[in-house]
Amino acid sequence: MLMSLQEVQKQALQLPIGDRWRLVESVLTSIQQETRSANSLDATVKPLTDLDPWTQSLLGAIQVGTKDSTESYVDYLEEKYS
Repeated sequence: MLMSLQEVQKQALQLPIGDRWRLVESVLTSIQQETRSANSLDATVKPLTDLDPWTQSLLGAIQVGTKDSTESYVDYLEEKYS
């Protein structure tokens, strides 16, 4: 049975501070590794030249990796259509 995020958080907060720091370091390391893997895959992606010109115009409008990409996208849409 998988634990919910809230259950994991509750258990993590019960750990001694040193163990919590090691947990944070472990999570950050895994995120960095996954990010590097994702970036290396981007280099092998073929150009999307067969897309409709309107769709191509959307490429790069949203920057991946921002802290809150949903907020950035909403800001972009508000700016574009207001």
